[in-house]
Amino acid sequence: MRIAILTNEYPPNVYGGAGVHVEYLTRELARVEGGLHTIEVLCFGEQSEHRDNLTTICVHSPCNLPSQDPRHARFQDTMLRNLEMAGLLKDLDVVHCHTWYTHLAGCLVKQLTGARLVLTTHSLEPHRPWKVEQLGTAYNASSWIERTAYENADGVIAVSESMRSDVEELYGVPREKIRVIHNGIDLNQYRPTPDPAVLAKYGIDANVPFILFVGRITRQKGIIHLVDAIRWIRPGVQVVLCAGAPDTPEIGREMTDHVEGARHDSASPIIWIPEMLPKQEVIALYTQAALFVCPSVYEPFGIINLEAMACGTPVVASAVGGITEVVVAGKTGLLVPIDAVGDGDFEPKDPPRFARDLAGAVNRLLEDPETLKQMAARSRERVEHFFSWTSIARWTMDFYWDLVQA
Repeated sequence: MRIAILTNEYPPNVYGGAGVHVEYLTRELARVEGGLHTIEVLCFGEQSEHRDNLTTICVHSPCNLPSQDPRHARFQDTMLRNLEMAGLLKDLDVVHCHTWYTHLAGCLVKQLTGARLVLTTHSLEPHRPWKVEQLGTAYNASSWIERTAYENADGVIAVSESMRSDVEELYGVPREKIRVIHNGIDLNQYRPTPDPAVLAKYGIDANVPFILFVGRITRQKGIIHLVDAIRWIRPGVQVVLCAGAPDTPEIGREMTDHVEGARHDSASPIIWIPEMLPKQEVIALYTQAALFVCPSVYEPFGIINLEAMACGTPVVASAVGGITEVVVAGKTGLLVPIDAVGDGDFEPKDPPRFARDLAGAVNRLLEDPETLKQMAARSRERVEHFFSWTSIARWTMDFYWDLVQA
């Protein structure tokens, strides 16, 4: 088969779970059946490469368009890149799109070439209303494009059972068109890899346990709730926040204000690393952390939790979306309910309560070293058994064949 993968993110420009997914999926798809299939990746960025049966092509926006709102510029740039993607592709069997950033291109390619259109559901615009802060009214346009793509897709891959239900309910996609294929992890890369030099580099005391957050500063990841929880975390614990790339200047300032407040109200050392770190450094931090904390208010899957678990680190996470299919409560960590989520806004109605509950779960595990040790071993075992990228690529290729031969 000739397969095109359309994506915004692709190495080295990866900032979220969708980019991680595409990076490893394309690598493994190129290996399926001995490299029999041709894989073309079209992405935003500067990277272009041809290696055996895997070709990467970057696309650019050819011009700047006028707009009613400066926040519309990102959307218009995306649409221009989509038009270029659609013009570059021909003679395809499958076009596989990742996030709304490539959905217009996928719809056009389907009509122009007759290729089967596949979408992987990493997130859904109706469940991310805070995107209005970034896009203004262009959020309405991105939502419309996403809906149109789901209405025209030949097949949909949902990264969790939770996402399958969302796709059915929001866009009316028939259940038989949706296949659940979880995200995965590179077990050779993400494994326990201690490196004291990384701790020293960022001023983390190797003799004091620390809890870890890794992610962008965005409403979705719930980072502000974790910062607010610090005042209730037991003394004698460091808090390491690898949190950069704020969605907007406003949430960046909000993060700064809350961290300053937490430092004033808590005796716990807070090490804030306001940047996206190299992968090997993040792996070292995962490995040496006592706990990984994922306070997301919306998470279709939560690949970040797999990364921590693969490094032998238990997880305290909010019980939302696909996280509940990754973290097994009482076995590989603890799940904290957000049982008071506002209607449609995915924010806790009682944020202080959610923050206290996060802190309570963290304290409960830190005060029970034996349970923590058992959870560390079970975390790695669970990832090894259920989340190999090699298996995920095979299941994805099987889905392609089912669609092409239908």
